[in-house]
Amino acid sequence: MHTPIQSGSSNRAVGDDRRMAASRMKASAHPGGFVKTEIIEPLGLSVTDAAQALGITCPALSKLLNERADRSPAVALRIEEAFGVSMDTLMQMQNSLDIAEVRKREGDISVLPFKNQKTAE
Repeated sequence: MHTPIQSGSSNRAVGDDRRMAASRMKASAHPGGFVKTEIIEPLGLSVTDAAQALGITCPALSKLLNERADRSPAVALRIEEAFGVSMDTLMQMQNSLDIAEVRKREGDISVLPFKNQKTAE
């Protein structure tokens, strides 16, 4: 868990904080890879057996395990119920991955800072 940065507690600029967060998130793990290496493989389960335990299709689980699909909240809940891995942990992993992916494309997104004209008068 990251400690929130308190206002006025640092001499770093906001941009520095963003760059530091982005560099931490570059190595974000895909929850599908985590499920594969930490649950499915150690238990010796086939994709078919794991999909049946989760109540999802083999192709859906295969895409997740091979990191070609995002993990949905419903699947995270199924994993929690079947294997005891916290849904919250899986959701946080997916969120971190999503943030890292958007940060990689940050330069392609062009938005000007909002300036409230009413308060400038």
